Amino acid sequence: MVEPVTIDPSEAQLSAAEERGRIAAQIEPRAASARYDRRRGMMVVALTNGCSFTFPPHLAQGLEEASHDELAAFEVLGNGYGLHWEALDVDLSIPGLLAGLFGTSAYMARRAGQARSAAKSAAARANGAKGGRPRKSG
Repeated sequence: MVEPVTIDPSEAQLSAAEERGRIAAQIEPRAASARYDRRRGMMVVALTNGCSFTFPPHLAQGLEEASHDELAAFEVLGNGYGLHWEALDVDLSIPGLLAGLFGTSAYMARRAGQARSAAKSAAARANGAKGGRPRKSG
């Protein structure tokens, strides 16, 4: 029987992970810093490439009902990859936020169904005048 040659997987895995991290840091958007602007009620994120963006925290899953003090108590994690609110148990990724993803796919689908517009309101009123939504058959 031939004995298999083993390589210390922890060293190989560590080296591969470090290389993936170096590549990701070069190509993915990362936060250099972030802050909560109480006056405007916005999260302000400065990226490592010199750009910055803001977003209203009430759009993000887990932050909808957070107080100003809770919103201000966060940290930038993962070499700028994400934002973390320990007390609220909320983590948001910078690439996700930039892509407009403020929560899980189920959360985003629920939020999309909550959209309000003059046309949607008028259609709902017209439908109500006709007796409402027809019942499902079957």
